[in-house]
Amino acid sequence: MEIVSNIALISINETLIIQVVSFLIFLFIINRIMFRPLRNVIDERESYIRSMQKDIAAAEDEYTSITHQVDEQESALRKEAFEIYEKLEKAGNQQATEIFASTKEEIADLTKNAEKEIDAHILKARKQIQTESEALALNIMEKVLGRRLTP
Repeated sequence: MEIVSNIALISINETLIIQVVSFLIFLFIINRIMFRPLRNVIDERESYIRSMQKDIAAAEDEYTSITHQVDEQESALRKEAFEIYEKLEKAGNQQATEIFASTKEEIADLTKNAEKEIDAHILKARKQIQTESEALALNIMEKVLGRRLTP
């Protein structure tokens, strides 16, 4: 080897070829050791993220469908409850009407019975008053006439 004294910044000689070959070997090794596994990890992570996004979208769709089903069931149950409420209200009104009617009948019966009793008492009182008034009239006539009268 010959020592060439050059003042140039870049010199082309056999060391440049060795440096290029060693750089290419370095790139090959760094690609195998670092970049390829790193790309694999990045690809796995992206595929995992995509699968998670698909799962999230599926879960959102399922949530939407379940929410829709729950809303439908709730509206159906509300409708059924309202129908039951109306039936119970009608039955209650009917029972109330029947109770009022039977109460009115009982009141009418009690009124008739009370009127009969009152009429019987009045009749009895009239008979008693009539007998007493006849006795009193007889007594007054005896006193006025001054003699005894036979009835």
